[in-house]
Amino acid sequence: MIHSSEPGLWPAFRELTAKTAHVDLTHAFHPGQPHFPAFPDERRDMVFDMTRGDGFNVHQYTIVGQWGTHVDPPVHFVAGARTLDRIPVEEMILPLVVLDITARVEADPDATPTTADVAAWEERNGSIPAGAFVALRTGWGRHWPDREAMANKDAAGVSHAPGWSAEVLHHLFEQAQVTAIGHEQTDTDPGLATSAGDFGLERYVLERDRWQIELMANLDQVPEAGALIVATWPKPQGGSGFPARVFALCPTS
Repeated sequence: MIHSSEPGLWPAFRELTAKTAHVDLTHAFHPGQPHFPAFPDERRDMVFDMTRGDGFNVHQYTIVGQWGTHVDPPVHFVAGARTLDRIPVEEMILPLVVLDITARVEADPDATPTTADVAAWEERNGSIPAGAFVALRTGWGRHWPDREAMANKDAAGVSHAPGWSAEVLHHLFEQAQVTAIGHEQTDTDPGLATSAGDFGLERYVLERDRWQIELMANLDQVPEAGALIVATWPKPQGGSGFPARVFALCPTS
């Protein structure tokens, strides 16, 4: 225990940071990156540019809200549901649970998690904490920013990419009572479903008044249990999605 005459939470901050590693779970976004095919690409302009003699640099970004590593609030799929500005900051730092199906995905890109994966995680780590953020580790983030590899379409145009399963999401939200989920791939639903226009799993999550982070990075660098996640984003009034900055605090001892 660190003893200090510093006021308030500062000693606790120093103790926490002395025992943690920070892992950035966010891709840097840019024009031409992988994105939902119906969305336009990013446009980025320099409205003030020091190379042109201006006194400072200012970019103007034209993007959809669901761009790069981003947050989907309930209103993204549910009219009248919570918008970004209505998600409280208390939900932005949570216990991080990681379900790892990377090995299965390497053998079968259409793989999804099962309740057996959840049971095995709980056998090793105890019950999933209520209010947790559960991330699906698939290894798919290694394809970023290759658009073709992320989509992984066959000759018929069908995407073969991992996603969540209904049985696991039902368990997480109805029984474990988690706050949010996240994943490395573009969509909640696996590629076989999205290729058929089926986004039912994403709708299920958002209809539960929960939120999610898509296109997460570096999940292979965090433990399956014991870390914290910090997920934050700008606060557009009535916002239906926005690029997020997400990182993990991981124990070093």
